[in-house]
Amino acid sequence: MNGARGEVRVMLAGHERRLCLTLGALAEIETALGVDGLEAVAERMRRLSARDLLAVLEALLRGGGEDEAAVGLSRAEVDPREAAHGVARAFAACAG
Repeated sequence: MNGARGEVRVMLAGHERRLCLTLGALAEIETALGVDGLEAVAERMRRLSARDLLAVLEALLRGGGEDEAAVGLSRAEVDPREAAHGVARAFAACAG
């Protein structure tokens, strides 16, 4: 794990996973949420649906190199609180 890069480790469905808000992940998130720019992402993150949370988490997993976990995420038994906590930690790590 590379903390300087903004990577965080989180528990999802009983497995430790690495999340990272990379530029690619941010672009995926903008597309999934139908917004442009960081300010719009921040505003939209205040009212995520379950589908949105899943899309954001998938992008962060891919950013952290967890491609296989991202593919199977919709079938995994992920606690919504775990997911939200992981997303918040990844964004906080990127903010420094």
